[in-house]
Amino acid sequence: MTTQKITADEIELLTKYIYDVSGIAIEKTKSYLLETRLGPLLDEFGLDSYRALHEKAKGDFRKSVETKIIDAISTNETLFFRDRDTFEVFRNKIIPDLIDARSGRAPALPSVPIRIWSAACSTGQEVYSIAITLKELLVDLKKYRIKLLGTDISDAAVSRASYGIYSKFEIERGMPQPLLQKYFSPVGANWKINDEIRAMATFQRLNLLAPFGALGRFDIVFCRNVAVYFNPEDRKVLFNRIADILEPDGVLIIGATESLTGVCPRFEPKHHIRSIFYQLKGGR
Repeated sequence: MTTQKITADEIELLTKYIYDVSGIAIEKTKSYLLETRLGPLLDEFGLDSYRALHEKAKGDFRKSVETKIIDAISTNETLFFRDRDTFEVFRNKIIPDLIDARSGRAPALPSVPIRIWSAACSTGQEVYSIAITLKELLVDLKKYRIKLLGTDISDAAVSRASYGIYSKFEIERGMPQPLLQKYFSPVGANWKINDEIRAMATFQRLNLLAPFGALGRFDIVFCRNVAVYFNPEDRKVLFNRIADILEPDGVLIIGATESLTGVCPRFEPKHHIRSIFYQLKGGR
C-alpha cells in the first residue's frame, strides 16, 4: 500500500473536487483522511501522486474514477436499528399517527399509503431496519401501499444494499437474534435478508445536493448523520428541498445529535419521550 504523503496543493485540489462532485466538505486539516481513503486508489491505478489521481478523475469522461473516489471518501458508517430511541418513536408514535391520519382522511381507500425515504442509506441497514419494524408492527402488509426508497451517493453502497447480504460483524452491530432468525437466512458465513423484506424496498444512487423533486412526495424522511458533512449553506438547501417533498403532516427524522435550529425554519421539533422528530410548521 502506498505511503505517499499528500501535499497542501493536492489537498486543495482534491477537497474542491470532492465537494464539487459530491457536496462533501472535507476540512483541509484532514490530510490523514484523504491519504487513508484515497491512498489505495494510487496503488490501484499505478499513480505516483494525488495530483495524478485528480487529473485522471478530471479526464475520465466515463466517471468511473469519480465513482471510486466517492465510494472511498463516503463514510458508509451504519448499523441496524441505529439509535434505538429513534426506532421506538417511529414504531410507537410516528407510524400509528400516520395511519390514523390517512385512514380518517380517506376511509374508503382499500389500503393506506406509507411512503418512506431513507436518504444516505449507505449499505441498507437503515432501510431494512425500517422494513422489519413495519412488518413487525403492521403484520398484514396487504392493507398498506408501502413505498420504501433508499438512496446513497455511493454506487458501491447502493449495490450492497440491493443484495441485502451482510457479514457476521455487520449483523452483530444492532440486529437482535430473534429478528435475525425471523428475517434472514444464512448464506455461507454471511446472512441474507429474506425476499419478503427485500421486496419492500428499492434503492438508487442519488446526490443529495442535486434536485430530487422527481422522487415524488413522502410521508416520512430519514436523513440522519449525513448533513454534518455539508457546509451550512448546503444544509439549508437540503432541508428546504426535503420540506418541499414532504407531505404537510409528514415527518422528518434526523440524527440524534443533529438539530435544525437556524438551518430550516420551516420545520419545528416535536418531542416524544427521549426522541425528537420534525414536522412542517402548521402541518398538523
